Amino acid sequence: MSPRREAVPFAFVAENDDFRSNVTPPPRERPTASQLVGRTLLGLTLVAGLVGALVFGMPSLQSGDASGGRQQSEASDGR
Repeated sequence: MSPRREAVPFAFVAENDDFRSNVTPPPRERPTASQLVGRTLLGLTLVAGLVGALVFGMPSLQSGDASGGRQQSEASDGR
């Protein structure tokens, strides 16, 4: 049995790696000082929000009763 041959030659796929464009992209613009400060403040705000959510959420993640007894409402004190 003869090996199966493809109907379409795929030699052009190998040649694609050798292609180089003669058009160079424009240089990247450097961010200004205000853009750097803005990005830094945004990052710090996001990190502070995550840390604050973790700090305020820790008491609800603890198992067990911290008060040591059963909680009662003030409305039931007069009975």
